[in-house]
Amino acid sequence: RKLPWWAQLSLQLNVLDKIDSTSDQDSSTDLRPWLDSLPRKFGTPLHWSTSAMADLQYEHLDQAVANQKILWKQTYDTIMSSAGSTASPLRSKVSYDDFVWGCECARSRAFSGAYSGAAFNPLPYALTLFLVAAYIAAGLGSLEQAANGAGLVLCGSILNDFVLPKLLKSNKYIICPYIDMANHNSKSPNADVAFEYFADAYSLAISNNKSIPKDSQLFISYGPRSNDQLLQYYGFVEPNNPNDIYVMPPIREWNIEAIEKACGTTFSGGRLAKLDKAGLLGQQQQTISSDGNNDLEPANVAGGVVITKSDGIDPAVLQALRALVSTDEEWEAAGEAIGNFAAVVSPQNERRAKLAAKTAMELELASKPTSLEEDTALLKTMDTKLGSGLGGEEEKVALLFRIEKKKLLQAAITNIG
Repeated sequence: RKLPWWAQLSLQLNVLDKIDSTSDQDSSTDLRPWLDSLPRKFGTPLHWSTSAMADLQYEHLDQAVANQKILWKQTYDTIMSSAGSTASPLRSKVSYDDFVWGCECARSRAFSGAYSGAAFNPLPYALTLFLVAAYIAAGLGSLEQAANGAGLVLCGSILNDFVLPKLLKSNKYIICPYIDMANHNSKSPNADVAFEYFADAYSLAISNNKSIPKDSQLFISYGPRSNDQLLQYYGFVEPNNPNDIYVMPPIREWNIEAIEKACGTTFSGGRLAKLDKAGLLGQQQQTISSDGNNDLEPANVAGGVVITKSDGIDPAVLQALRALVSTDEEWEAAGEAIGNFAAVVSPQNERRAKLAAKTAMELELASKPTSLEEDTALLKTMDTKLGSGLGGEEEKVALLFRIEKKKLLQAAITNIG
């Protein structure tokens, strides 16, 4: 249970697939037909070549996939070292490739929620009703006292099943056969997945106010996933994804000299040291998290600068830049405290801070081997190349991915003014 959720599900899938395919909830249910329907190969970047990864033109995902490989191998080695003798079914039947297959199934097909209780069970309530009747019949107390006791049982059940999991932010990860086949659409999903408390089952239902033509596909939302995660764990790119992000290198890796030239000033070494101490320049050493519970994004272990499609550059970065470009007078007026740059200091300071951010984003965009215009033109010929056997599916996915990233970066440059 100390393993990351995706590793636990991988082991469960491999046990079902290679040892015993009957359900642990119902021995009469054979899951083999569903197991046989699962993909056996994935086209995620985990399996891409070095040249294919380079086609992404995006260092953040390249590093995220490298960290993923290390973490998954470390997790597998830990499992095997704890599995007992070489004759154990786990060690003899589950190879590293099998474990990776299970992890990819888990990452691409599981869904989660805060509810971690059980289905509706009428027995406790029937017992409570019986005890209330016996309590009153035996003359042990009044009806009001019995009702208070029954109310406590009801409130305790609600707290345990619905309230506490939300307060504790605990998630339960589920792979539900056949519902796991539903595809993703973040902009206009037409169906919802839910746990039916009284039916003790999961459901896939058409969303309210949705009219779906016959033989049309049902789409659900996998949550606010960026294209970084959709490609890394699902193997596809969503055009015009409203949840997309761009992760630039951390400020410590920016071309400070070029930004100083654009701003017409030299930044104080003391400011940079203050920002470094506050952790706003990013990390010098990258460390890999082993808990595996970051479900929304590939880990930003280097402290890169995050740009979102909805809001642009991270407000914390803009705060750091206000401090970095501040004049001596502005710095002293702020008490030499970075926290005092959370809001606009002056129109001149704000202009310099945004110019610094804009210059950094322009340099990032200019560093790409190809331009957005070149990529867009190449995309128009890609289907012809694929049909002629001159290109691979990975090449097209990488092209779609970097087009979306460059569009996001270009929009952020335009919007920052």
